[in-house]
Amino acid sequence: MPLHTRAALRQQPASPDTATFRTALRRLVGGVSVVTVGRGEDRTGLTATSVSSLSAEPPTVMFGLNLASSSFPLLGRHRAFGVNFLTAAQAKVADRFAGRGGEKGAARYAGVEWSEGPTGAPLLVGALAALDCEVEDLIERHSHAIVIGRVREIRLGSENAALAYWRGNYERLGWLPEEASAALGLRSD
Repeated sequence: MPLHTRAALRQQPASPDTATFRTALRRLVGGVSVVTVGRGEDRTGLTATSVSSLSAEPPTVMFGLNLASSSFPLLGRHRAFGVNFLTAAQAKVADRFAGRGGEKGAARYAGVEWSEGPTGAPLLVGALAALDCEVEDLIERHSHAIVIGRVREIRLGSENAALAYWRGNYERLGWLPEEASAALGLRSD
């Protein structure tokens, strides 16, 4: 290896520390979704801010999933999942699926209404939208897997304000139509 190449390798900066990386990413606003996996008592799920569209043709989404998550083995077993875009009023659902109250497995589904998509994935009634997906690919990298799913069904819900995640907290994004009208001084006849 030439001398100037070795010197360049030695001068590369060290990787950022994990805490600083997490602090930086908390400054990125993310939509809050609940990803659901499994069926019956063999189900669980997680709160995700990493859900993203991959392709419109065919409709495909992706998200990051920790390999140590209880959802990872179920996803491999069932090969299907639901993505539920949460309204601002559904912060408690986000907390439950994030494990903040200690609920695990099927207990995370308590207190709200669910339906089943064609793949068998649980879909949240009242979500902004719910996607029923089949796993196309799981790409393992470092501590996480990139989950790629083909959308099999889309259920559109209300047009309520969305739940967003920013600076380590949930935030409300958007106004209800009647709130916007009131704020602009418009009549809603």
